[in-house]
Amino acid sequence: MGAPSRGRRKARRRGISRRAFLRGAGGSALALSAAALAGCSAGGGGGGDGEGVNPFQHGTATGDPLPEAIIFWTRATPLANESIPVTLKVYADPQLKQKIGETRQTASADRDWTIKIDYTGLSPSTSYYYQFEARGFKSAIGRTRTAPAANAVIDRLRFGVVSCASLAHGLFNVYGALAARADLDAILHLGDYIYEYGSGEYGNAREYQPANEIATLSDYRTRHAQYKQDVNLQALHRQNPFITVWDDHESANDSYKDGAENHQGNEDEPDWFLRKANAQKAYDEWMPIRLPTPGDTNRIFRELAYGNLVDLVMLDTRLYARSLQCDLQAQLSCPDDTTRSLAGAEQLAWLESRLKTSAAKWKLIGQQVMFGQLKVAGTPELIAAGGVYLNMDQWDGYRADRDRVFDMLDTNAIRNAVVLTGDIHSSWAMDLSRDPNNLLVYRPGLGPIETSGSLAVEFVAPSVTSPGLDQLAPIQDVIRLLNPHMKYVDLSQHGYVLLDVTPQRCQGEWWYVDTIDSASQTEAFAAAWQAADGKNYLSAGTQSTPRSDAPAMAG
Repeated sequence: MGAPSRGRRKARRRGISRRAFLRGAGGSALALSAAALAGCSAGGGGGGDGEGVNPFQHGTATGDPLPEAIIFWTRATPLANESIPVTLKVYADPQLKQKIGETRQTASADRDWTIKIDYTGLSPSTSYYYQFEARGFKSAIGRTRTAPAANAVIDRLRFGVVSCASLAHGLFNVYGALAARADLDAILHLGDYIYEYGSGEYGNAREYQPANEIATLSDYRTRHAQYKQDVNLQALHRQNPFITVWDDHESANDSYKDGAENHQGNEDEPDWFLRKANAQKAYDEWMPIRLPTPGDTNRIFRELAYGNLVDLVMLDTRLYARSLQCDLQAQLSCPDDTTRSLAGAEQLAWLESRLKTSAAKWKLIGQQVMFGQLKVAGTPELIAAGGVYLNMDQWDGYRADRDRVFDMLDTNAIRNAVVLTGDIHSSWAMDLSRDPNNLLVYRPGLGPIETSGSLAVEFVAPSVTSPGLDQLAPIQDVIRLLNPHMKYVDLSQHGYVLLDVTPQRCQGEWWYVDTIDSASQTEAFAAAWQAADGKNYLSAGTQSTPRSDAPAMAG
């Protein structure tokens, strides 16, 4: 999702951008905490006997849990162009009395003084606590958790699902609310972790660093650094491992393999492929992600397993293979254009192999853009074709690829597939059918018929701060009625999806914060929808209860 073109920008893309679609439909600068300036790490804890400023200005993080390993991340802010030895110590308890082990890595300029350690030798399904040390200072204490062992019998998993955090539109209270939950196995961040715009170009609640639209490697590094200084984001990283994919704003709005809507290619911006490489390098440096092919920052689609209960596939529907999207006005010709692809043949073949070989009860597919159809009535020609699609940036604009996914689910009799989505700054729960407006194909709730024609389900997470479809909110129930596969729609509130998974069902719960304009930890439950084991369609759920055996939080 992006902002309308401003000033020097000129339209280059065909059709309508997602930001223009949202626009038609629908504080203050971030500073270092006083604790950090005083020599204590932001986010609590920390300290030490060092002199000068604590180097741990950007918090700590972990990510991509395996049964025996996890990525540990931090940054040691330099005083000059120096190399900084950094020690990681891992413990079994929050009081840091039972040390598991330690390791050392040197922070240097070539990776912007970020540290990323793939720490091995850990035990499955175990919570660990950790702390970094450098220059006589200690970071805040962090907490993380490994994945279950392969084929381990797991009775419950809980994930927080988030996306779309525009720093310029408000405070990250959503992250703070999630950080207060003690019983999460991981946070799934589905993209738009940062935004690329300059100050005032898209939102003005907070100023950006740097103030310009980011395009160089230094720019992207600086923007990531600013985000990592946010107290709520630091808290969420400090308590939970992240599993992430990028969407478009980690590079530029409405990006694809060969360009972006928000890339003009003029004197103010580098060549697109250099700009993309800059964004990808900074992402690898600043995020706790394990590259599936070491050294290849262009590929992030990968799989993580959680025992016998969940196989999690993370896709890249943005930068790896996406073609320029279809023109909105020419959408009737799009289904016949098999040369246009969202994921690419290689990635789709990889996805099919992962789904076919998965022995887990639930197959979760984390990805960026809405998979289910979003239509309204239009001209007589479009009504005859089943209505008009509203957004060509999502799978609606790449229907040949969507058909391939439906084919792999159908032909291989894949059950219990759940698509997890961000991007659209709003909340949706839906059945996934080849043709949800055709009663011969999709039959929701008709008598005793169990087979609904739905092949999977989708949960779409709201934004952390990015503005949604507020102008359409009064008619969101009408939109739902026009799209019978949609069971829940909220177009304006900010929050997250709490994913609660058991062998019997996979449930998505929508939780919303009360404001993003001032600091608040107030949140409220809104709705729950679940897919029962083997059913492939949604039914109403009820609010789940927290786990009673949640591990202690990091102090």
